[in-house]
Amino acid sequence: MKIGRGEIFAGRALLLLLMTFTLLPFISIFLTALHPSGSVPGGLDWPTDPQWGNFVEAFKVANMSTLIVSSVRIVLMVVPIALVISTMAGFAIGMLRIPGSSLLLLLFVFGLTLPFQGIIIPIYTLERALHIYNTKFAIALPLIALYMPFSVFWMRAHFVNIPVEISEAARVDGATTWDLFRRIHLPLAQAPIASLGILMSIWTWNQFLLALVLVEDPNQRTMAGALGAFQGHYATNVPLLCAGTIIILVPTLLVFVLFQRQIIKALLQGAVKG
Repeated sequence: MKIGRGEIFAGRALLLLLMTFTLLPFISIFLTALHPSGSVPGGLDWPTDPQWGNFVEAFKVANMSTLIVSSVRIVLMVVPIALVISTMAGFAIGMLRIPGSSLLLLLFVFGLTLPFQGIIIPIYTLERALHIYNTKFAIALPLIALYMPFSVFWMRAHFVNIPVEISEAARVDGATTWDLFRRIHLPLAQAPIASLGILMSIWTWNQFLLALVLVEDPNQRTMAGALGAFQGHYATNVPLLCAGTIIILVPTLLVFVLFQRQIIKALLQGAVKG
């Protein structure tokens, strides 16, 4: 079916409109960060004297160098462990079809429906009892668990669409289950694993609620979590607050721009196999 020029134009116009609505808040925050410290700018006004030093001041005031190290450590604690567990679980449910796999999948899907804010108090109470409150583990361990429903569902969607003939041929050649996973299916799953790792890294870096509730020491939080304390001290200094927000957003934007091909590749791969 041939698509007419009118449909193409309407589609591009819609995409342009959506992109405008998406970019306007970021442009507004950026322009606000360039205004003199302590002022109350309005709208999308370009300042007569841009204060680029606000970014340097916000970086120093919020102790961003320490927070970057803390965020990287938390990401390195969460993402590799979550990837290993979710990949192996997705392989067991989607490819091996272990007994009770349908029930397990249903439980993971149910986990996707749990409101994140609704379980923060039980997590807080549990961490107090385990004496891991106010540590990096207070953020890392809940995140690993909270990522499991989506991560397992993501990896299961890949493995369930792999042709069974590949595994059967490997079994004929004497491959064990571990050989199937490590030598055959793991290399085939590089695209979904990479895209899932990128998504979890971005989500961990931007984690706000857990870092704010479960960690009192600002130096143990993620950069986004420290923004809450930064806002409490400098809520009236809007330009400085916006400058700190831009600094926190830049790393995640760079990661997405650099690895967007891997994410799109994994999404299209699932769509084609659908």
